[in-house]
Amino acid sequence: MPGGTPAGARVAVLMCALPPRLVPMSLKVVTPSYGGTMDWKIELIPVPVTDVDRAKAFYQKVGFNADHDHRVHESLRFVQLTPPGSACSIVIGEGITDKTPGTQEIQVVVADAEAARRQLLDAGVDASEVDVQPWGNFVYFGDPDGNRWSLQEIESRPNG
Repeated sequence: MPGGTPAGARVAVLMCALPPRLVPMSLKVVTPSYGGTMDWKIELIPVPVTDVDRAKAFYQKVGFNADHDHRVHESLRFVQLTPPGSACSIVIGEGITDKTPGTQEIQVVVADAEAARRQLLDAGVDASEVDVQPWGNFVYFGDPDGNRWSLQEIESRPNG
């Protein structure tokens, strides 16, 4: 490219020079932070429970924040709870999911598996010993309905 412009630079200049409605769809790509063409972030995971108030109290005891608790109508109660520091929440309630209580499995990442285990034990929650694996350290626990949680401590991940 002596004396020339890299092809990517020409595309960027072309895109900046055109009104957005004239930029071809094939050139409208969001810069990926990890794979794909844009971030896909999990927002909400339904957790089936038999007793909404008991489950809500359990998750708050573990440290989840109760973001919403709304009865939308007679057959729909929406309770959103978010684990500490998470961008993703769970939803429990009435009319939320057809899944059988006790069938959900969720894995989250924690900075320190042993500290997370102590936090669970301090809250009165039965938690496994730390399970050391080559790909991370794990702690397991369940909610009152038997939905299972894995807490994974990992040193690093490809997307941060």
